[in-house]
Amino acid sequence: MLDEKIILASSSPRRKELLARMGVSFSIDVPDVDEHCEGSPGEVVLALARRKVEAVAARHGGGIVLAADTVVACGGILGKPKDAEDARRMLRKLSGRWHEVYTGVCVMRAGIAHADIALTRVRFTEISEAEIERYVGTGDPMDKAGAYGVQGMAGMFIDRVEGCPHNVMGLPLALTRALLLRAVETKNIR
Repeated sequence: MLDEKIILASSSPRRKELLARMGVSFSIDVPDVDEHCEGSPGEVVLALARRKVEAVAARHGGGIVLAADTVVACGGILGKPKDAEDARRMLRKLSGRWHEVYTGVCVMRAGIAHADIALTRVRFTEISEAEIERYVGTGDPMDKAGAYGVQGMAGMFIDRVEGCPHNVMGLPLALTRALLLRAVETKNIR
């Protein structure tokens, strides 16, 4: 897809895996930014993706930098759980309900940013307390927005997905491709 290596501004193993699936050559530079942000889920993920991309782009000149941020929304934003009890609370909230997964993706080259949001709706089946305890006990929910990962054990709780399934993993592939292509076009216009 791209002839040049890009910089992924993320330490997420899922984003690394998804970007590799796209056949994109990349290196990693993890930004150190304040992730506190107010606003709607869409505003939050766009602002945080932009903060991350700007922090890394400042260290790499004119190369292509890609950043993303994902939140789960169900009666408010559910980020990564602070601890096991917070993970339990989130999973109880998601049980038997629809929720939305928002990912903001930002690509920057030579100071020009291209950004957009992906939205996917996900429905969880009812989850028993024993299932919640077992899942939280694996440690898997602790580094994931909404306290779950579709690609792991929590996949058995998901009844329906409307929208990009890769968005639920943290990197909507079609949107990412479109933004990367815009960044390449920007270079060719200059």
